[in-house]
Amino acid sequence: MEQQPILTVRDLSKSFPGVRALDRVEFDLRAGEVHVLVGENGAGKSTLAKCILGMYQPDEGEIHLHGEKVCFSSPKDGIAHGIVAVYQELTMVPYLNAAQNIFLNREPLIRGTGLINHRKMQRDAKAILASLSCADIDTKIPVKLLDVAQQQMIEIAKALSFKPRIIVLDEPTASLSEREIEPFFEQVRMLREQGIGIIYVSHRMQEYHRIGDRITVLRDGKFIRTLDVGELGDEELVNLMVGRDISQVYVRTKNEHSGEALRTEELRDHKGRVNGCSITLNRGEIVGIAGLVGAGRTEMARLIFGIDKPAGGKIFLHGKEVTGKAPSYVVKNGLGLLPEDRKRYGLALKSSIAWNTVAVSLKSVFPSGIVSERKNRKIAEEYVRLLKTSTPDVVRPVSQLSGGNQQKVVIAKWLSAKSDVIIFDEPTRGIDVGAKMEIYALMDRLAAEGKAILMISSELQEVIGMSDRIYIMKDGTITGEVMRNECSLEEIGRAMVLGKEVLA
Repeated sequence: MEQQPILTVRDLSKSFPGVRALDRVEFDLRAGEVHVLVGENGAGKSTLAKCILGMYQPDEGEIHLHGEKVCFSSPKDGIAHGIVAVYQELTMVPYLNAAQNIFLNREPLIRGTGLINHRKMQRDAKAILASLSCADIDTKIPVKLLDVAQQQMIEIAKALSFKPRIIVLDEPTASLSEREIEPFFEQVRMLREQGIGIIYVSHRMQEYHRIGDRITVLRDGKFIRTLDVGELGDEELVNLMVGRDISQVYVRTKNEHSGEALRTEELRDHKGRVNGCSITLNRGEIVGIAGLVGAGRTEMARLIFGIDKPAGGKIFLHGKEVTGKAPSYVVKNGLGLLPEDRKRYGLALKSSIAWNTVAVSLKSVFPSGIVSERKNRKIAEEYVRLLKTSTPDVVRPVSQLSGGNQQKVVIAKWLSAKSDVIIFDEPTRGIDVGAKMEIYALMDRLAAEGKAILMISSELQEVIGMSDRIYIMKDGTITGEVMRNECSLEEIGRAMVLGKEVLA
C-alpha cells in the first residue's frame, strides 16, 4: 500500500516582475523518504522550496501539510509547522561554538534569572549531535576551527533542534570533499529512518541514485515528471531536465596541438603538498588533472599562477621561465586562472558584469587611465554575446547571476585579458547540467582556437570526457599519464587511490 504524503503541493504558481517562476507545479513528499528536486538553474527549484518554507507566498495553488491546507506568512510559520532548511551557504557565526550556533536566539535560560544555561545548552547540543553519530565534534570551540563537514553537521543539528518533520537540503554537498560525502549521506539516511521527509536539491547527478528515493523534474518553472530513482538512466533524466538530447555531452573537436604552451619541471611547494611535479600543456590541447581532494592539484595551480612561491623546480610559459614570478607578471604573459571558488577569488560579486569583465585588462583597455563606461559596457556586451551569458544587461551585479553565468563572466575576464593559457579549477562546480554543457562546448571552442587549457576537476567523468591527456596525481606527485580513451573511469579511479602501479 502506497504511503500517504505528509506534504502535497497542487497547481502552485509564483511570478516576479517579468518572470513566471512557477507555473502550476505539482509535488508531494512522504515521511521517511529523500525526494530529489532537479532542474536547470531557473527551473524553479529554489522558488518552490521557498514557497514550501514560507519565504515566498504563492500567487495560486495550494500547499497541504498532513492533509490540511496551510498558508505560511513567513519562515517562522514554516518552522512552527515542522519545516526547516539547511542551505548551501553555511549561516553560522564563526566565533561562537557549536552549541551557541545550534541554539542561537533560542538559548535555554536559568529559571528566574534571565541568564543562559550554558550547561544545558551544551548537553542538548551534544545529544543532538550524538543522534547524528557526530558525538566527536567538540561543542565548546569556535566553529571556525572545525572542518566544513563538521560545520555542515552542526547546521543539520540546528535544524533538528526544531524537531522538524520535513527538512529541505539545498546543495548540501557543494562544499564537501568526496571523502566527506559518504559519511554525510549516512547521516541523511539516519534522518530518513527516523521518518523525516527530506527535500534534496542538488546539481550533482551522481548523488541521485546514492541517496534519493524519488525524483521530481522541473523545467522552465513547470512540473515535468516525478519518478522513482531507478526508473531512468542519467541520459534520459538529463533529457527531461534540459528538454534536448544530450547523447553527446562531452563533444570534443580534434585539434592540432601546435607547440608547448606551459611546462613544469620537478615543481615543489614549501608545505609538501606538491612533490616534484612535471607536466606539459600544448596549444589547442585540454589536459586534465585527476586526483582525490588533497592530492595537491589546486596547490600546483597556485604555484603555476604565482600565488604561492615554489620551493623548487621550474615553470615555463611559452618557453619562457616564469618560476616565482608574481600573478601580475604571468597574466601579462598570457596565463589566466578560473579558481575553484569563483565567488571568493574569481569575482567581485557586488560589482557589475561590465566591471568584472575588464577587471584584469583595465590598463590595456584604458591605457590613459581614464575609464570609459560606454566602452566598458560595449566590451562586456560583446562577451555576453560570444559566451551566450544569460542577463538582461551588463550593469547588474554578478551576484544576481546563476552559477553557470557567473562562470562565464570569469571566462570573459580572461578572454578580455587575451589569455591563451587558462587553468580551469573545478570549472562546473555548483552549476546545473545545461550550463555544464555550455561550459564544455566553450572549452572545446577555445581549444579549437588554439588556446591551451589545464583542467582540474573532482568529477572524474568530466576529466575523462573533456581531456586530450590526463595526468593522475596522488599525494602531491604525478603518478601517471594517459591519453584520451586509453583507460576506463574505473582504472583511473583506482590509480587515483592506489598509485601508478594500477596503470602499469
